[in-house]
Amino acid sequence: MTSLPRRVKSQSKALISEDDELSPFLNSSSESEEEEEEWEPKSKVAKRPQLTKKNVAKPKKPAAPRSGVARKKVKKVAIKEELDVSLPIAPAEDNRVQLLKPKEENVGTELKTLNQMPVVPKKMETNSFQGRNVKSSESDEKPSTSAPIAGNQVKHEKSEEDLAFDEPPFKKIKSTTSPEGKPVKNLGGNKVKEEFEMNWDIVQVLSERTNVETWVCANLIRLFQEENTIPFIARYRKELINNLEADALREVQQTLEELRSVAKKTHTMIQKLKKEGKLSGCLFTALLNCRTFEELDHVSAPYKTGSKGTKAQRAKQLGLEPAALSLLQNPMELNLFSYIRPNVKGLANIQEVEAGVQHILADIFAKDKDTLDFIRKLCQQRYICIQSALAKVSSKNGNEKDIDKFQLYHEFSCNIKNIQHHQILAINRGENLKILTVKVNIPDGVKNEFCWWCVNERWRPKQFLKPELMRILRNSVEDAYKRLIYPLLCREFRSKLTSDAEKESVMMFGRNLRQLLLTSPVRGRTLMGVDPGYKHGCKLAIISPTSQILHTDIVYLHSGQGFREAEKIKRLLQQFNCSTVVIGNGTACRETEAYFADLIMKKYFAPLDVVYCIVSEAGASIYSVSPEASKEMPDLDPNLRSAVSIARRVQDPLAELVKIEPKHIGVGMYQHDVSQTLLKATLDSVVEECVSFVGVDINICSEILLRHIAGLNANRARNIIEWREKNGPFINREQLKEVKGLGPKTFQQCAGFIRFNQEYIKTFCSSKKTQIGSQALLTKAGAQATSEKQGKKKSKPTPSSSQQPNPLDQTCIHPESYNIAMRFLSFIGGNPNDIGKSDMQQKVNAVIQKEGLEETAKRLNTTVHTLQLIIDGLTQPEGFDIRTDFDKPDFKRSIVCFEDLSVGTVLTGKVENATPFGVFVDIGVGKAGLIPVRNITEAKLSKVKKRRSLGLGPGERVEVKVLNVDIPRLRITLDLIRVL
Repeated sequence: MTSLPRRVKSQSKALISEDDELSPFLNSSSESEEEEEEWEPKSKVAKRPQLTKKNVAKPKKPAAPRSGVARKKVKKVAIKEELDVSLPIAPAEDNRVQLLKPKEENVGTELKTLNQMPVVPKKMETNSFQGRNVKSSESDEKPSTSAPIAGNQVKHEKSEEDLAFDEPPFKKIKSTTSPEGKPVKNLGGNKVKEEFEMNWDIVQVLSERTNVETWVCANLIRLFQEENTIPFIARYRKELINNLEADALREVQQTLEELRSVAKKTHTMIQKLKKEGKLSGCLFTALLNCRTFEELDHVSAPYKTGSKGTKAQRAKQLGLEPAALSLLQNPMELNLFSYIRPNVKGLANIQEVEAGVQHILADIFAKDKDTLDFIRKLCQQRYICIQSALAKVSSKNGNEKDIDKFQLYHEFSCNIKNIQHHQILAINRGENLKILTVKVNIPDGVKNEFCWWCVNERWRPKQFLKPELMRILRNSVEDAYKRLIYPLLCREFRSKLTSDAEKESVMMFGRNLRQLLLTSPVRGRTLMGVDPGYKHGCKLAIISPTSQILHTDIVYLHSGQGFREAEKIKRLLQQFNCSTVVIGNGTACRETEAYFADLIMKKYFAPLDVVYCIVSEAGASIYSVSPEASKEMPDLDPNLRSAVSIARRVQDPLAELVKIEPKHIGVGMYQHDVSQTLLKATLDSVVEECVSFVGVDINICSEILLRHIAGLNANRARNIIEWREKNGPFINREQLKEVKGLGPKTFQQCAGFIRFNQEYIKTFCSSKKTQIGSQALLTKAGAQATSEKQGKKKSKPTPSSSQQPNPLDQTCIHPESYNIAMRFLSFIGGNPNDIGKSDMQQKVNAVIQKEGLEETAKRLNTTVHTLQLIIDGLTQPEGFDIRTDFDKPDFKRSIVCFEDLSVGTVLTGKVENATPFGVFVDIGVGKAGLIPVRNITEAKLSKVKKRRSLGLGPGERVEVKVLNVDIPRLRITLDLIRVL
């Protein structure tokens, strides 16, 4: 646990001491507050992480110790207040504090030489990550509050303080663990302190929920707090995140935002209840223990304004609380008959008094953390199933078509541990449409064991209980289970399942989108884009290999004029020497494909060898009427713009698809049922990751593409384009700093993903030198006055004209590593101008084979990850594109009809969409076939091809066998033979 929750705990104890009569309940809840909770629903809300405001932590005096346990806790509070760090720490057996997982080797070696006790390494190590500046005046006063700490320990820490924060050790840390300097130095200098403190450690909970090591979570919290982007962290901070993939980083970021919003909502609720005077000590502790929105709602529901109040609250107002507490603590002296008031409703007779006591006890049981933890653990060991059935109302007056869609779920039952994500989303949709009813079934054995445990162990009275009082206790436990705990468990299970299913759906959409964006571009071809249609004709657009629009037209292929229009198409193809036709997969696609296939079979376009491919036109019509399209193609009719977009999707899929809002690209599952905020955040992040990892040429890329680079936005992209138009092309990365709005942070995030074509820059520089030379000869007369003016005018552009091109700017190496890259080049005897050539590859291979990667990294004082990135940057050929590893579109010359299919037919096709239950493949018959997930095994997947995750994704070419053809329902079931 961090220092933060401990301080809150000490504060809450001070509050609790006011309510001494509740002590057994409170002690039990606070003792077990650090236990892990299993079924935790996750919220839909995904907000951007907030930067915490800088506020100085005030030293809080702990409450007077009540017992040995309390004293031990006070001692820990004191130590941690002095250290004031937020790394996950665990109390060791000897009551000293130690790190859960150390990270930096260098710090460890320094400490060995210093030979200090365990407290000290923790101090140094955490400071190098996320300590705060302990040189403040406040830190000098703190030891006075730490009475239990021995004097020599405090002194040791003070002597280490200077070593940790003086410049030389910093430099040493910087060179060893992070050559770039940024991560470790920044992580050590600033404080990490959550804005809203809770009774749980955010790093620990984050680690539990995401299955990521605690030290990685601690680093990520710091990196996200410093506004680092996911592409930047994934590529340039690998040593701090244990080489995690971008998807895992996104999951950690979303979970972190979720936990922070729970903490924020909790503290808002605490402030509100304090204002209304409803905040008691036990409620304060219960609120600070909440880790999910469901738990928070459960605890705070009775206190919300407008609520009539629970049965327990009404009983408390009648003054029955002392009776309920007495039943547990001192039953021998309890006389329920003394509470009877004949004229008061609720106290009129003994039955009403007993019912009131029962409600208060049930409320105490249902809000006790130990009790809830026990029932959750019990549920984990038992068979809990979710059941769905056809709703009675829908079977009478529902739409037959809609009801048939949910046929699988009319009588459905499945263990919650085994249920699939798509099944949960289908059940939820059916329930929302009032077609299905859903319930969670918890077996009676759970209830019986829970009731026995409560009566005999957890809430066992301290003295002998009369039979009538024992009956009240048993009834209270049963009432708590049936009325309060069971509904809470059902909500938690459903919420957890839905949250996980939504996240999986969003992640699947993100994976599909990434695969689609990284489809290999088809360069160097003139393409004809065809947007098919019946009545309004097929729109044609011919584009050059550089994406320039050469010609647009409309042909009417499906209104009896097909033969006459064929002449026009042939003339256009021959005029522009175009042999590739790209057909959109919308209305009339099938007929248009048959038309072209027929002409190709007859060799109508000879001598051209024409091929065609089908491409998804999802989002093309939305884009064609967007402001971006109007700005890009102002003189073109919107219908013709979509044909241009279809052709460009094959030529450079990434550059074209970023113009369309990701959710309109249509490669998801249940995307309308999931949290739209989470979906948008994830998809935007995937687009940013793809554009960044592919990289953009700063001197030719569009503004739309540029705004998706890590660290940039619409305004900064516009400023870069304006600078380029005003001052000519960028010569090197350093010039980006001259652009308005690009500060050091933005430069750090975007610089590594921006490329410079060296040939183009060299040509530009040489032509500029000749221009400057001729200008100097012409302006000799009137030199003084003119030179002054020119000096003033040229004060901004002069740096750019004098700046030299840097060969490293064409690589993926970050400017912060240029120094190491140059040292590596001199070490291998390489020349920066040979980057990407075979000569460079040979020199690098020779040195690495001889020295080894780790030894070379040590010699250069850097990490293996950074060195590997430098080697990749130096050896990749000029113009290297990571998309070449991915699939190109499937070009065809003939067509197959739905009726031609028979069981056992072997076909090739292209993956259209991937879902958790299977993969849809376009096999060229107008309807995609489904390969069920059980037919996709690891053995059938290509070993050679780089894949980001197990399973297939959009764009991959596969060989399949037809297993079943259902013509009435237009369904084709396929088996995967192999990936091509």
